[in-house]
Amino acid sequence: MVKFGPAYARNLRCLRPRPASTWHLDEMVVSIQGRRMYLWRAVDHEGEVLDLLVQPRRDKAAALRLLRKLIKKQGCGPAVLVTDKLRSYATAHRELGLSARHEQGLRQNNRAENSHQPVRRRERKQQGFKSPGSAQRFLSLHAAVQNTLFLQRHLISRPTLRHFRAEAAAAWQTATTAA
Repeated sequence: MVKFGPAYARNLRCLRPRPASTWHLDEMVVSIQGRRMYLWRAVDHEGEVLDLLVQPRRDKAAALRLLRKLIKKQGCGPAVLVTDKLRSYATAHRELGLSARHEQGLRQNNRAENSHQPVRRRERKQQGFKSPGSAQRFLSLHAAVQNTLFLQRHLISRPTLRHFRAEAAAAWQTATTAA
């Protein structure tokens, strides 16, 4: 995973279509070697993980770092930014001078909250992460693979699902042979 994982993730991200213009940002607490760390995540309105960042703090600097990284990686800013009521997001949004509409409110950010579930399951199976760097590397790869291979089956018909799975298998084959 250390050797080929980043290359696989990069190749998988290149094969994905451009993300939606509504971004949901959220953070969650992760325990790494007994220390409390924060996993900052950004997902689009379809649930695709755009990026994530492991940071020791939950402040404006971490929110700024996540937003800068997102804008650099995506090549453009969002049209709508949906967050919880953490004031660091509003401050970072203002400091970057984004033209995106910033929405905050009760249950508006459920898309990002639900995206934490696969990470929690993986964290339990691995019995925690060993270091912030290894958590960042693993979760970046996990997000790329999750976006490509796991589909929301309840939203589509069976023939469409077969078609999407065939496309996902082809994307995986392309990403792993190119590395």
